[in-house]
Amino acid sequence: MFQTRARDIFMQTPVALLIFNRPDTTERVFAAIRQAQPSKLLVVADGARSDRPGEAEKCQATRAIIDCVDWKCEVLTNYSEVNLGCKVRVSSGLDWVFEQVESAIILEDDCLPHPSFFLFCDTLLDYYRDDERIMAISGNNFQLGRKRTDYSYYFSRYNHCWGWATWRRAWQHYDLEMKLWQEIRDGNWLESILETPQAVKYWHRVFQAARDRQVDTWDYQWTFACWLQNGLTVLPNVNLVTNIGFGSEASNTIDSTSKYANLPTHKMCFPLTHPPFMLRHIRADSFTQKTYFNRSIRKRVVNKTKKIFTSGFTK
Repeated sequence: MFQTRARDIFMQTPVALLIFNRPDTTERVFAAIRQAQPSKLLVVADGARSDRPGEAEKCQATRAIIDCVDWKCEVLTNYSEVNLGCKVRVSSGLDWVFEQVESAIILEDDCLPHPSFFLFCDTLLDYYRDDERIMAISGNNFQLGRKRTDYSYYFSRYNHCWGWATWRRAWQHYDLEMKLWQEIRDGNWLESILETPQAVKYWHRVFQAARDRQVDTWDYQWTFACWLQNGLTVLPNVNLVTNIGFGSEASNTIDSTSKYANLPTHKMCFPLTHPPFMLRHIRADSFTQKTYFNRSIRKRVVNKTKKIFTSGFTK
């Protein structure tokens, strides 16, 4: 009753690819996109830093990969000739993406999707297109092997963005400067969102650091925007995207020993089985808060500022 048939047609949802100076990982992600053959590809690129010898050549080599599109596809590019850094380049790039299209599947240069990720997003972008309760669709499952539901996906407060999708209608709420943070903070509104004092304390510090520009990142602001709308994110019951960018060259995913580095991906089965209700999975979210967001805020801020403007879009 609550199933969706897989569609035997070419994927119609545009794909947005965010690149910088990593031709090795970009080539692997591009190969996955080529297999999906989207009809429209939007590419956002940051510029090289003038004080980094050889980086201009790496950026050029990365952009050259996009010239290898060999399927029927409209390619739009938004390339910066100066280095804007992760925070400004991703946010401005996604602003541009949603000026062009109503919805998009978004991949960064280190987020390698399983082939079924594209149909998963394509199907659910259509299914929830007009349901403003849903802010995003993610390809990430960070439950580390724990099966949370018998349906194809569940609903979460956490908008994981190592491979995700959304609509213009949702992105319009994004505010890089988080102008409402002081009102939310002083009104103790986080207590109405989060279950535990520890989680409130954690996200208070995260959002304050983002508002004070202590971190060169765009994703905390997106989480803030989703929470202000009381929005939910669709998370798959199996992991569909793996981050292949952990290591010394990354901006934030520096620790290559992390249990979230190179997480295995699994095939999503079609037709999708939809939940017959729209309730957030509290147990899954609690596990995510305790495990994925378990590092001290000081360590997270250090990791995000240690290599500011060092590797573009990688986390």
